[in-house]
Amino acid sequence: MSINKVCSRCVSKLLRSEVKVISSKRNHFVYAPDKDVPVKGDRLEMNMYQAINNALDTVLGKDQTSMIFGEDVGFGGVFRCTVGLRDKYGKQRVFNTPLCEQGIIGFGIGAAVMGKTAIAEIQFADYIFPAFDQIVNEAAKYRYRSGGEFDCGKLTIRAPCGAVGHGGLYHSQSPEAYFAHTPGLKVVVPRGPIKAKGLLLSCVRDPDPCLILEPKVLYRKAVEEVPVDDYQLPIGRADVLVEGSDVTLIGWGTQVHVLKEVAELAKNELNISCEVIDLVSILPWDLDTVCKDVVLRTSRVARV
Repeated sequence: MSINKVCSRCVSKLLRSEVKVISSKRNHFVYAPDKDVPVKGDRLEMNMYQAINNALDTVLGKDQTSMIFGEDVGFGGVFRCTVGLRDKYGKQRVFNTPLCEQGIIGFGIGAAVMGKTAIAEIQFADYIFPAFDQIVNEAAKYRYRSGGEFDCGKLTIRAPCGAVGHGGLYHSQSPEAYFAHTPGLKVVVPRGPIKAKGLLLSCVRDPDPCLILEPKVLYRKAVEEVPVDDYQLPIGRADVLVEGSDVTLIGWGTQVHVLKEVAELAKNELNISCEVIDLVSILPWDLDTVCKDVVLRTSRVARV
């Protein structure tokens, strides 16, 4: 029996299942949900993969040109971020690709150039490197090299990143630094479900190709009251999560939850006041917020 048939029977059960939080004892940090909600209206408790699924559902429902493709996305993906979407929108809009990252991104570039909203999934960020040339030399440069006549700004690339469980060296990497110096590309890393949904919707609608790296340890560990309605969060704007006066700690993604614990520990045991900033956007990064914070408040910075 094919894996597609097996998994299709599980979809309804998965969608009905309660949100489960992974015990913090299995991880190196304690997750603290965001208290600020970006929009008013109804909210629903979601973990991060459910928030991503909700964002993708929103895009497919509103944009008839949108499509999702990648390895195993048809039955929901290895992390279940696309579960139920092929059944709802059809295999012409949510479909599997060959195991070829360079081909996945190359196809996405072509689709985006032709006006389609292309959402590509790289199953693990560790395997994005075969597609590096397509992302850096093709997607990011398309508008520049054509003098603004063409672009592939409707391309969004999703990739689970970071360590969790027994991933080993090929399922634990966070490759954002390799893409952080690429003009024409935008790179974001969410810290939880609210950020993940809002940033993903912003990436899909941004005029430039975007790469969103999703810390896989947060897929189930991070649970928040996520707005049900469509909303977007700004790319290129950092968040000050903890105010302090002695030193500024800068991180993104999973790191910020560790830094918040570090700030509390430093305050209680060393009487050191730490400011914690979530960079959120790796490219472009929020130079104004970071510099203003360091110059006016702490004069010291530690980037984790």
